Amino acid sequence: MDQSLFHLLDQDQDLFQRKWTLVNGPVIVGAGPSGLATAACLREQGVPFVVLERAECIASLWQKRTYDRLKLHLPKQFCQLPKLPFPEDFPEYPTKKQFIEYLESYANHFDVNPKFNECVQSASYDETSGFWRVKTVSNKVEFEYICRWLVVATGENAECVVPNIEGLAEFGGEVIHACEYKSGEKFQGQKVLVVGCGNSGMELSVDLCNHNASPSMVVRSSVHVLPREVFGKSTFEIAVSMMKWLPLWFVDKLMLILAWLVLGDTEKYGLKRPSVGPLELKNTQGKTPVLDIGALEKIKSGDINVVPGIKRFSYKQVELINGEKLDIDAVVLATGYRSNVPSWLQEGDFFCKNGFPKAPFPHGWKGNGGLYAVGFTRRGLSGAASDAIRIAQDIGKLWNDETKQHKKIAIACQRRCISQF
Repeated sequence: MDQSLFHLLDQDQDLFQRKWTLVNGPVIVGAGPSGLATAACLREQGVPFVVLERAECIASLWQKRTYDRLKLHLPKQFCQLPKLPFPEDFPEYPTKKQFIEYLESYANHFDVNPKFNECVQSASYDETSGFWRVKTVSNKVEFEYICRWLVVATGENAECVVPNIEGLAEFGGEVIHACEYKSGEKFQGQKVLVVGCGNSGMELSVDLCNHNASPSMVVRSSVHVLPREVFGKSTFEIAVSMMKWLPLWFVDKLMLILAWLVLGDTEKYGLKRPSVGPLELKNTQGKTPVLDIGALEKIKSGDINVVPGIKRFSYKQVELINGEKLDIDAVVLATGYRSNVPSWLQEGDFFCKNGFPKAPFPHGWKGNGGLYAVGFTRRGLSGAASDAIRIAQDIGKLWNDETKQHKKIAIACQRRCISQF
């Protein structure tokens, strides 16, 4: 056993009180697309690993916290994970069910078997030994994993954001976060306030309309709305192609011209555009532009009522910042998600307080002491895929170097033993 590990065991008698295991390879925290992609790439490198997942299934965000009508917003070629493309018979924009099927077949193909119901409580680095200590709780039993490398794959959307709005506790009607929303069926005939105008807020508003509810959508600040397709071609694909030849600011200008040609002036419907272009805003602040899949048409027809920010709630009513009061039956908080890394990772150099790596893309995948991050690029599944490849290659090289070194030591020891006879 490594001398540094002996030191770790000697200095902490607590390890002998709780169950623990030494992982021969990296520990990956999170079994979503990012964790699965990293595990698959490590498998290809011949590196063993352990994947820890707090839920009882892979991709719990997709399986448990998404609405029924959800489809991938980008064409499938931009959303596939490394080493295994989507089935050819899948549509260009796979459904939620199809994407989950793809992830399950991906895990099976690369023999990725996460340890489920393992909620990581803390992870800390022992500088003296050079090992990470990852403490988990499963069925009220504490466990500790000791590993050389730690891959943080919990992603940008680990916890839902619930804003503190005055009077919400006194509202009296149903209040749910978008992660609990499945279908507009149960809101039929109701007046529903959708708080948030991102892709989720827009799509939930469309779904509510389709189920004969009356949604009012809160648009507190400016938002970029782009057509999902222009002349039958993906807007995202067009932008990616142009970025190969043109500067970002110019591509932003062209994207806004295309949006105006297809969608018209969105500002007169209460959707004011930011002063910063959609691609620059995504790169600098992580704010994703809305890809329109029918919401704008319903806003224009009046089926979706666009309203300004909220001042306060009262019983079955909301007062807006312009003084208008609306009678409502239910509230859906499409207020987004956040990283939960600061709540469990005991590290201050690599991650910011908001749970994202300090280094901007493409440099935010590797920290010090064997720490890695995947799925924090704010570039969706394609960003996670590129991170996973880099991480596996880096760990694979270190793994192979260490393995060769151990083999040399073993051969040298064997020769010394033989020479004694």
